[in-house]
Amino acid sequence: MGQTYLIPDFLTATLGFAVYLLGAEINTRVAALRRFNIPEPVTGGLLASLVVLALYLFFGVELSFELTSRDFLLVLFFAGIGLNARLSDLIAGGKPLLLLLVLTLATIVMQNVIGAAGAVLFGYPAQAGVLFGSAALIGGHGTAIAWAPEVAEATGLEGATELGVAVATLGLVLAALVGGPIARLLVEGRDLSPSRPDEEHTVGVPGDVKAATTRIDHLTVMRVLLYLNLAIISGYVLSEAITAAGLKLPLFVPCLIMGIVISNLRAAIAPSAPPVARTPSLALISEFALGAFLAMSLMSLQLWTIAELGIVIAAIMAAQTLFAVAFVIWVLFPVMGGNYRAAVLAAGFGGFALGATPTAIANMTAVTKRYGPSPIAFIVLPLVSAFFVDIANAIVIQTIVTF
Repeated sequence: MGQTYLIPDFLTATLGFAVYLLGAEINTRVAALRRFNIPEPVTGGLLASLVVLALYLFFGVELSFELTSRDFLLVLFFAGIGLNARLSDLIAGGKPLLLLLVLTLATIVMQNVIGAAGAVLFGYPAQAGVLFGSAALIGGHGTAIAWAPEVAEATGLEGATELGVAVATLGLVLAALVGGPIARLLVEGRDLSPSRPDEEHTVGVPGDVKAATTRIDHLTVMRVLLYLNLAIISGYVLSEAITAAGLKLPLFVPCLIMGIVISNLRAAIAPSAPPVARTPSLALISEFALGAFLAMSLMSLQLWTIAELGIVIAAIMAAQTLFAVAFVIWVLFPVMGGNYRAAVLAAGFGGFALGATPTAIANMTAVTKRYGPSPIAFIVLPLVSAFFVDIANAIVIQTIVTF
C-alpha cells in the first residue's frame, strides 16, 4: 500500500521558488521554449509534476502540498493588477471588455456542447458534459469541485468530483502550453508590434532593458509593498462586506477592486508623488507572485488522476483544445481588432479558456516580455475572468444540469 506525505506550507513555497528557478534555467538553455513563449514557471512546474507522478507510479508515494502561501501570492498578484489600472485605461478598455464578455459567453456555451457530445459518445449522462466543459475548463478546479455534487445528484454519476478534477488538471497543463505558440503564430506571422512600444510593462521586466531605465531600489520596492498591503487589507474589508450582502466572490476580486480605487485616488490626490503604478518594481513583484503561484500550482498537480480516465478524457480534451485554438485565432483575434493587443489577448484567452486566469496572465507576460507591452490587455482579461465568468458559467451550468 502506498504512502501519502503532506508537504508543509513553508517547504511548499521553498520548492516552488526552486521549481521557478529551474524553469528559468531550462528556458535559458532550450531555445525552442523561448521561441514558443513557454513561461518559465510552466517549464519548471510541469517538470516537477512529472517527478511527483513518477514517485506515485513507481514507488507508491503520493505527495500533497499545503498551499496557503500560494493562495496569498494570487491575492498579491491581483492587487498589483489593480494598482496598475489607470482610469484612462479602464475607459479605453470599454469596447474590448464588452467584446471579450460576448466571446467568453460563446466559449462557455461551446465548451459545454463539446463536453455533452463527448459525454454521450462515451456513455456518460449528457449533464456530465459540464465536467468535460466549462465547469472544469473556464471554471477551473474550484468550479468543478463545487458543481460535481449537483451533477452526481442529477445523474447518479459516481466519481463526479474526480472526473471534474482530472479534466481541470489536464486543462491547466494544456492552457500553459498553447498560449505562447498562438502568440508567436499571430505576432510573427502578421508582423505585429505594440502601438506604443515605450509603454511600461505591467507584469515582468524585459531582460534586455537597460538598467538606467529600470530604477529598482529599496525605496521603490518598499513603496510598492506598502500599497499592495493597503490594497489587500482594504480588499479583506470589502470582501467581508460583500459576503455580508449575500454575495460570494474569491478574495482576489475585492483586492483587485481596491487596488484600482487606491491607485486612482492616489493619482488624483497626489499627482506629483513618487509613482507606484506601472513601475519596474511593481512589475517585478507582480511577476514574482504570479510565477511562484503558477510553479506551485503545476508542481502540485496529481497527474495520475488523468491517466485513470484514459481515452475518454484524451479524446474530449483534444476536441476542446482544437476548438479553443481555432476560436482564438479565427474568431477572437479578428473580432478584437487583429492588432498586437488582440494577439496578446489571444494568447491569454487560450490559457484562460482551458485553464485559469493566472495561466492566461503568465502566457501574456511571456509574450509581452519578448515582443513589447500591452497594458490594456492586462486590465481587460482579468476583469472579464474575475467578474463575469463565474456568474455566466453558473447560469449556463445550472441550465444544463437542471434540464
